[in-house]
Amino acid sequence: MMISCGPHGERVSAVVCKHMLEGQPAPAGFVENSSDPSDLQAWCYLCEDKFQLEGDMTDAFRDFNGMTIVCVVCYAEVRTRHTIPASQ
Repeated sequence: MMISCGPHGERVSAVVCKHMLEGQPAPAGFVENSSDPSDLQAWCYLCEDKFQLEGDMTDAFRDFNGMTIVCVVCYAEVRTRHTIPASQ
């Protein structure tokens, strides 16, 4: 699906949780939820914990997650900002 992004124009859409868009100063973690490269979906570590607790995409999970549609360029920027490097 295509969306119109203010800064990036007409782009393919992706989905992220609201927590990664709320301007958190520290990385929130980045968990991709689809192995299909054309189906970009991700949420933060708090959403992953809530998903595990709920066991599915329940209404409580959806309310907590606040899924937001963004363009693929915004998605890439969010991934860069919220990916937490693996411990070495």
